[in-house]
Amino acid sequence: MPDVSATAERSPAEGATAAPAVEIRGASKRYGEVTALEELDLKIEQGEFFSLLGPSGSGKTTALRLIAGFETPTTGRVFLLGQDVTGLPPYDRDVNTVFQDYALFPHMTVAANVEYGLMVKKVSARDRRDRVADALRMVRLEAYGKRKPAELSGGQRQRVALARALVNRPGVLLLDEPLGALDLKLRQQMQIELKAIQRDLGLTFIYVTHDQEEALTMSHRLAVLNDGRIEQVGPPADVYERPASRFVAGFVGTSNLVEGAAAEKIAGSEEPFTIRPEKMRFLLEADLPAPDDCVVSGRIEEVIYLGSSTRFLVSVDGAGDQTLIVNEQNRGLRSPEALDVLGRRVRIAWDRRNNRPV
Repeated sequence: MPDVSATAERSPAEGATAAPAVEIRGASKRYGEVTALEELDLKIEQGEFFSLLGPSGSGKTTALRLIAGFETPTTGRVFLLGQDVTGLPPYDRDVNTVFQDYALFPHMTVAANVEYGLMVKKVSARDRRDRVADALRMVRLEAYGKRKPAELSGGQRQRVALARALVNRPGVLLLDEPLGALDLKLRQQMQIELKAIQRDLGLTFIYVTHDQEEALTMSHRLAVLNDGRIEQVGPPADVYERPASRFVAGFVGTSNLVEGAAAEKIAGSEEPFTIRPEKMRFLLEADLPAPDDCVVSGRIEEVIYLGSSTRFLVSVDGAGDQTLIVNEQNRGLRSPEALDVLGRRVRIAWDRRNNRPV
């Protein structure tokens, strides 16, 4: 097992009372007339698995590069463990970065790739050997040290890149969409492994992704970015269940936006709200709604069979062009049966307390 004694104190609960692992104060980044980040304020506590989530061009990778030292903010400051590092180059910061393309040396063995950073730092040969062995055990590649990167799978190469970053024992590990090149099943497996490694080591992980499910699955907290600004910061459940804006409601998972005349008809007010598809249910003919339910009738316009669940698009009666997305788990339902309901008239109900103002 890896030696975690040097990092065991870095837990979210304990780190919250100390200096933040990372603090960004009023940071903006401009490239000529293009603004990549605008007045970013962010605190990431020691021991957190923190994700920066957003679409392409939202500023998440720019924020990561400010922390790493690859970019200097146009305005604002960057702090690591309470130290102002705004003007420090990357090699003088207690951070390491794992990239999507792995950036491994193809002519070197796995062990040599992992060892390279230690040689640059002039760590003794004995310490290098021990630390490389620990790092490879950490990522379950102890039997692969003599292989070349070309002899490994994509997931194994990603683990080598992770071991190479961890072997330097950084205070903060930065991960820039490291699983983006992997297929779905392997990506899901690596999500679990990364989360377990972070938990065992207690290191601060800052993870950039555009994949909402990935951020929700792995993070203690996450920040949702849009057009260079933070839309919301919080634990995954809070961001998903209580989106702070229309953008968050639409980007993090799937959500129905209801506004104007449709909101008046459904909820009794024109104030816009969102409702998640899985909060809704179909009523059978004899079913009575609960006292706090919103109830609408409509017609199923589209059926999307997803294997474990089915997504229904329902046009709402008397609500203009309002369409609602309803998700149902497939408990015994097969694809032909799901598709048979296309065009059927239905009633939908949900607890109005799940309506989220936006």
